[in-house]
Amino acid sequence: MEKIIGSQQLRGMLKGFPKNIKFCFAYGSAAFKQLTNLSNNMVDLVFVVRNVNQWHAENLELNPKHYAQPMRFFGHRVITNIQENWGAKIYYNTLVKMTDGHIIKYGIVSEVSLIEDLLDWNDLYLAGRLHKPVKVLVEPSESSQLPTALVQNLHSAVHAALLLLPQHFTEVEFYKTIAGLSYNGDFRMTFGENKEKISNIVLPQLAHFKELYTPILQHFENYVDIPKSEAMVAQCSQDTSPTTKIHHLNQLPRIPQVKLVRAWSQGPRSKDTEDCLRAIAYDPECGQILDQCLREIVWKSSVTQSLKGIVTAGFVKSVQYSTAKIIKMLQTGQQPSSLQLEAGQSKVDSIVESVKSRTQPKTTEKRVEQ
Repeated sequence: MEKIIGSQQLRGMLKGFPKNIKFCFAYGSAAFKQLTNLSNNMVDLVFVVRNVNQWHAENLELNPKHYAQPMRFFGHRVITNIQENWGAKIYYNTLVKMTDGHIIKYGIVSEVSLIEDLLDWNDLYLAGRLHKPVKVLVEPSESSQLPTALVQNLHSAVHAALLLLPQHFTEVEFYKTIAGLSYNGDFRMTFGENKEKISNIVLPQLAHFKELYTPILQHFENYVDIPKSEAMVAQCSQDTSPTTKIHHLNQLPRIPQVKLVRAWSQGPRSKDTEDCLRAIAYDPECGQILDQCLREIVWKSSVTQSLKGIVTAGFVKSVQYSTAKIIKMLQTGQQPSSLQLEAGQSKVDSIVESVKSRTQPKTTEKRVEQ
C-alpha cells in the first residue's frame, strides 16, 4: 500500500517546531506518487529560515532529541557553524518520530543560502530539488526575493535541459532531463539509489511537471515547440542553431558559466566569458561539455553533504538511514525496470494514459505565482 500524505496533514506536523519559518516544502515518495512507492515512506521536509542560529537555539529547546548525540550537547552555535560551512549549507535531522507515528527527515537552510543556490547553482542541491514538483506548506513572502528566485531557477532548468537535448525529443524526455540535472553526477546514484529513480519520479508526476513548467515555457516559444496536448509522447522540436545556444548559455546560472569557461580554457586562466560561451555554442559537443560541468557541481555537493550527514545524524542513524536506502534499492531492483518493460514507448504510454484518466482536483497547489 502506498501512502501519499496530504498537505493539510503535513502542515499539522509543523506545529511542534519554531514558528519563524519563511518557506517550507515537502518532497519525496511520501508527498508524491512514485512508481516504486513502498509503505512507511519517510516524510522529507525543508524549513527555510531567516536566522539559522536563532532557529536551532529554539528547536534545541523544543526538540532536543531530534538532534543526534553529540550535536545536541555542542549547542546551536556549533550546529550553525557546521551547517553554514560544510556541504550544501543545509542541516538535516533524520529518522525523527513524530507524535502521529510518522517518521520524518527535515532540513534547515537559511533564506540567503537557498536564494544563492537558486540563482547561481552553487551546489545544485536544493535548486535541483526545486526543479521538481513539491508540496508547499508555508508560502514565501512576496516581499522577499524567494518567489523571484524560485521562478528564475525553473527558467534556468529549461535553458540547461534544451542545451542537453537533441533537436527532436518527447515531452517525457524533456521532464526527465530536467529531473536528471541534480541526479546525474550524484555519487549516491552509483550505489544506494535505484538506478531508475528519475523515471520513477517523472512518469507518475507528468501532470505535476506539466503544471509547473507550462507558465515557464510560454517564455520559450521562440526557441522550442512543445505541442499543447496531453500526449506527452508527442514529438517536440527546438531550434539548435548556434545563435539560440548562445542565448541559452548566456541565461545559465553563474557557477555553470564559470565552469564552462574553465573547461573551454582548459584551466583557470582568465578569458572573456562572452567569447568563451559563443565559442562553446558552435562546438558540436556543447551539450556534453555542459553535462560534465553540471556533474562536477552535483558530485561535489552530494559527497560533501553526505559526509556532513554522518556527523549531523550520528553514526547509528547514518547506518540506519543508509541501510534503509540500500534495502529500498534492492527491493525496487527486484521489480522489472521501466527500461525492461518499455516496448517502443508502451510503458510511457500506459503511464500517460493513467495520468490522463485520473481526475484532477479543481484547486491545484502552485509553488509560486507566475
